[in-house]
Amino acid sequence: MSDTVPLDRQALDTHPLPPVVDGDKETKGRILIVAGSRQVPGAALLAAQSAMRAGAGKLRIATAESIAIPIAIAMPEAYVVGLPEERDGGFARTAVDDLAAAANHSTAIVAGPGMEASEACRTIGEALLASPAQLVLDAALLHSLQPLGEAERPAERRPILLPHSGELASLLDCNEERIEADPIGCGIRAAKLYRALVLVKGSISHVVTPEGGCWTYAGGAPGLGVSGSGDTLAGIVGGLLARGADPLTALLWGVWLHGEAGAALAHKVGPIGFLAREIPGEIPALLPR
Repeated sequence: MSDTVPLDRQALDTHPLPPVVDGDKETKGRILIVAGSRQVPGAALLAAQSAMRAGAGKLRIATAESIAIPIAIAMPEAYVVGLPEERDGGFARTAVDDLAAAANHSTAIVAGPGMEASEACRTIGEALLASPAQLVLDAALLHSLQPLGEAERPAERRPILLPHSGELASLLDCNEERIEADPIGCGIRAAKLYRALVLVKGSISHVVTPEGGCWTYAGGAPGLGVSGSGDTLAGIVGGLLARGADPLTALLWGVWLHGEAGAALAHKVGPIGFLAREIPGEIPALLPR
C-alpha cells in the first residue's frame, strides 16, 4: 500500500490555488458542463452551480434538448445548448460535433453527471479528451476511457476521474468487494491504467496519482452521502480547473471543499437531512481570499 498524506489545510498549503484576480469573466476561465438527461435534469444544475461557486467565470451548459429551456430558466447565468437526444432521453451521436466545438473553446469541462449511459458516451468522451480543455469525467462518461498501458499523458493534461466503487470496479474489471478491500491499491491501479488522477470515493476518500501518490480525506459528514452530492463535487473541481488550477491541485481542493461544506451544513442543519443543492452555497466562504 502507498504511504498516504492526510488531506488537510497543511497539505493544501503545498498546492495553492491561483490567486483571486480582479477582471471580467474571461479572466476566471470558461467552463463547459456536459450533463443531464430527460430523467435527471438537475445534475446539470448542481454541477453548474458548484462550478460558479468555486469561482469559474463563464458558464456554458450542454444538455439534452428536451430539458434545455427549463435549465436555462433555472440557471440564468448560463449559456445553454440543447443537443439532439435519443428516445431514452440521453445524448444522441449527432451531438458529438457540437460538443467538440464547444470543448475547443473551453478552459475546463465537467462531463457525465446525470447522463444516460449509451453507445454515444464513448464517442463523446473521445471528442472531449481530444480537446485542449482540462477534463473531469464522472458517471456515464467514465466508461468512455480506454486503458493506455505504458502510454503517457503529461501531468498537466491528465483527466480527473470521479468513480464510486461500482464504477471503479467496472474500470478495473473486478468486483466491488476488491475495491472495498483495497481502495488505495485499486485507485492507483486505475490511475496507472488510464493515466489519470483518480478519486476513490467513500466515507474516507483517497486522491491517487499514477506515480502512487495518495492523499486521504476523512472529514465531511454523513449527509454528503445523498443524491446529487457527487454532481456538486464534479462541479467544484471543474470550477477550480477553469480558474487555472492544475489537475492535482483542483482535485485536492475540490475534495476538501466538498467535505468541509458538508461539515458546515451538518453543524447548521444536522448530520443528515441537508440537500445537495445546499452544498454549493457553502463553498465561497471556504475558499482562500
